[in-house]
Amino acid sequence: MGDFSLCRSHVERLLQPAGIQVNGPEPWDIKVHDRRFYRRILTDGHLGAGESYMEGWWDCRALDEFIYRVLRAGVDKKVSGFRGFLEHSLGRLMNRQAPRRAWTVGRTHYDTGNDLFQAMLDSRMMYSCGYWKDADTLEQAQEQKLRLVFNKLDLKPGMQVLDIGCGFGGAAKFAAEEYGVEVTAVTISGEQHRLARERCRTRDVQIELMDYRDIRKTFDRIYSIGMFEHVGYRNYRTYFDTLNRCLKKDGVTLLHTIGSNRPSTSGDPWSEKYIFPNSMLPAASQITRAYEGRFMLEDWHVFSLDYARTLMAWHHNFETAWPQLRHHYSDTFRRMWNYYLLSFAGAFRARNIQLWQVLLSKKGMNSRKGVPR
Repeated sequence: MGDFSLCRSHVERLLQPAGIQVNGPEPWDIKVHDRRFYRRILTDGHLGAGESYMEGWWDCRALDEFIYRVLRAGVDKKVSGFRGFLEHSLGRLMNRQAPRRAWTVGRTHYDTGNDLFQAMLDSRMMYSCGYWKDADTLEQAQEQKLRLVFNKLDLKPGMQVLDIGCGFGGAAKFAAEEYGVEVTAVTISGEQHRLARERCRTRDVQIELMDYRDIRKTFDRIYSIGMFEHVGYRNYRTYFDTLNRCLKKDGVTLLHTIGSNRPSTSGDPWSEKYIFPNSMLPAASQITRAYEGRFMLEDWHVFSLDYARTLMAWHHNFETAWPQLRHHYSDTFRRMWNYYLLSFAGAFRARNIQLWQVLLSKKGMNSRKGVPR
């Protein structure tokens, strides 16, 4: 009993600066159902928080707000688990995104189930941050995002365009239909490849199941939306070398990625284990070092809070669809997926992680009309 009381008191003191109480009345307060939760938090940090939530040891009515408050108050910096140290060490010792390992995230996450993603996402199945300026719905925000990307790239009819990490093909199809370009799109997810080919039945879009490092053709424009998070810091230079090789001399490329406030060599332990294996978020300094000598910076656009709103929209759709999805997914999966969506929403709202669009050219763009706000 004494050990339990000490652990609980320690956790309560940690949460106090964030305005969070154990079994308190506010939506962001936590309800603890299993007293093992306290030791789990102190020994395993965020991995322990996520796993114990999945196991039903605690609940929170506004989980996104709980995470926001924890991060804004810096509570996460006062708790670190051995797993986090291990992930950091492994990230420094080995290339976890080497070609032979690159397909892991496709099998683990993106192949989870097309019924899940169809229920959660917009009609184009865009699985990345929407752009909510002048948008009221998820559908509008995703179309605004696509127009933002393609207007920045200054697409012209007949251009040859490469989509790296094409998801379910929504961006490639939109570019071909709305801008009259020919798109080659690549993915490392078997399920995304299958569904994208079904949804892009047009001669102007080719969907390929392949690693970006194996691309050999050249293109007028290249974009990547929500894929760079899986590249890994050891491969950032290789990524931009690939772009440099595949982009024509007057070409332009756009990178749409989640970013970190500081350089890292590993991902978050809970996300690594359950959501995005072998993934990590790049820091701005890691990106700039990787493209130096290859590309010229044209624009760096930040709209991180838009991702918090996108994630909340996905969460709403997921919960609305759960009565149908529950026949294919367990209650533990539901808690895991809710923790994923809501914890990321809280992290973006706290500006603990960022959303960037980075526009690069080989020779310099002569017009700024492709860089709207």
